[in-house]
Amino acid sequence: MADVVLEKVRKNYNPSLMKDTLRNINLNIKDGEFIVFVGPSGCGKSTLLRMIAGLEDITDGRLMIGGQYMNDVPPVDRNIGMVFQSYALYPHMNVRENMAFGLKLKKMEPETNNKRVSHAADIRGLVPLLDRKPKALSGGQRQRVAIGRCIVQQPSVFLFDEPLSNLDAALRVKMRIEIAKLHQELQATIIYVTHDQIEAMTLADKICVLSPLRDGAESNLEQYGAPLELYHNPRNKFVAGFIGSPKMNFLDCVLVEVGERQCKVKLNSGEILTACVDARRSPVGTKVQLGIRPEHLVPIDHPDAMGRIQGEVMVAEHLGAESFVYMNVDDKDFTVQAAAELRVDTGDTLVVGVPPQACYLFDENDIAYPRTTTYNRS
Repeated sequence: MADVVLEKVRKNYNPSLMKDTLRNINLNIKDGEFIVFVGPSGCGKSTLLRMIAGLEDITDGRLMIGGQYMNDVPPVDRNIGMVFQSYALYPHMNVRENMAFGLKLKKMEPETNNKRVSHAADIRGLVPLLDRKPKALSGGQRQRVAIGRCIVQQPSVFLFDEPLSNLDAALRVKMRIEIAKLHQELQATIIYVTHDQIEAMTLADKICVLSPLRDGAESNLEQYGAPLELYHNPRNKFVAGFIGSPKMNFLDCVLVEVGERQCKVKLNSGEILTACVDARRSPVGTKVQLGIRPEHLVPIDHPDAMGRIQGEVMVAEHLGAESFVYMNVDDKDFTVQAAAELRVDTGDTLVVGVPPQACYLFDENDIAYPRTTTYNRS
């Protein structure tokens, strides 16, 4: 296995336009880590993965794999294994032949081929399927074959490009578990691309959040760190809104009091809320945005409810174990994750409690103020 280092990596498909797809990407991926590239469509996450694989040229910067400079090394010589969004299986070959095909191209001994295929098939639970053609396999089984074909190559780094996007919801959950188990078994370096932040949170040792490159931005790498670090301490509003499901709520407000451990803000409705945030870098009167996650809102009589927000109910979804209420608050969409027994109708006014420890705050440039505590709703 190997570590992967990217230093000031840049990608530009048309230098004459001076419009980069990726800019100033710096990452140090340690041997054995599971790293997820996540972000919306068009942010360059698949492009970055393909640059590591050698399928895209690097415009500027350095790529090191296992301590070796890789910018000009052909893909076949990088010892990389890649699993694509499409399964890319040969329809006229059975599972065994599909898995062994890459080894045959390398002219490896048949005995070695058989051992590697048998080992990978055992790891992926494919032994009963070895003689089947792809058309006789389910979507999940085909994806397992594609992963098995990657395993037999014994690469130093595994690359996954949205491998679960073609599967239904239940199968995606099952395959997430299988991929997590694979990482535990192989202790391999894995780099995984997805637009699904739930996959990122559940699989990753560290998450790399990318955004579409904005004019004048130094980089479109927004934040790189452990999943819970990004969840509790997002660097900016983009990361805060992208990490977490359901999405974080945002409300316009004004600073009315600042202190070392907490501050107070005034919403457009006139409601005053306390936030456990150090906002001393901004003066009273500064326009800011309050962030609050739907799962951190509490009933108004909850002991943590030091402030309140009320809005008009637009839609209520009752899912059995919990409910989601979608409201209009200060002319903005606002989501509340509530108890299953909550019963509200469209047009009702719902009042919820806001714990100060659960609040996030962002300045006029969308940069987060430091939080002074974190909150876990009990």
